[in-house]
Amino acid sequence: MKLKNKVAIITGARRGMGRTHALTLANAGAKVVVSDLSLKDCLSVVEEIEKKGGEAMAIKCDVSKKKDVEAMVKKTIKKFKKIDILVNNAGIAQFMPFLKLTEKDWDKTININLKGYFLCSQACAKEMVKQKSGTIINISSIAMGQTGAGFSTLAHYCASKGGITAMAEALSIELAPYNIRVNTIAPGVIDTPMVGDIKKDPKSLKVFLERIPMSRMGFPQEISDAVLFLASDNSSYITGSVLVVDGGYLAK
Repeated sequence: MKLKNKVAIITGARRGMGRTHALTLANAGAKVVVSDLSLKDCLSVVEEIEKKGGEAMAIKCDVSKKKDVEAMVKKTIKKFKKIDILVNNAGIAQFMPFLKLTEKDWDKTININLKGYFLCSQACAKEMVKQKSGTIINISSIAMGQTGAGFSTLAHYCASKGGITAMAEALSIELAPYNIRVNTIAPGVIDTPMVGDIKKDPKSLKVFLERIPMSRMGFPQEISDAVLFLASDNSSYITGSVLVVDGGYLAK
């Protein structure tokens, strides 16, 4: 049990990759806080974990709101006494042509995808500093520009994911003296509800699959295995890194 006696908070954990992250870390022995906007859905994930003998707690949290994030951390400390792992996973993706992108659309994506990661990282890091240990894992995307790739109709999403990667690099330097590691995972096209629209459109799906050397979408578990690696002591000398899990997308 690689994560025995560890406490992990996972945001956006009610479904998709977040749910798989929660189940994977729980199976590895961690006590898991399942966080998302729907408490009912979070409780369902907690039930799955408990049926397998794990320990978990559901917390409703809007990561774009500081009060919600601080309340989540406070409840976690009250129940589990510490925070060892934070998986920043909550995020949205809204396809929108740049010329039609509204300020409201932009703010919503940035507030959840980037500001939310900032708020959660800061709140959890303050607790990790006290114990002089911890690991923060950010779920970004290959759609992060520059070292990644740009995607049409996703300017706001790409901006948020690029910001996550840059912020993580800065935090890894600042928090290293406290034995806190900060890393980023950049998934490619993963078979989750977020890519539902792509799967419904045969032409879009064909374009994506032709771009991927492995000719398939990734599975949520393949990202969760990377999360487990970065959460465990097996990655004890890794910080400030971006682990790309994309079936070769960026290599092509």
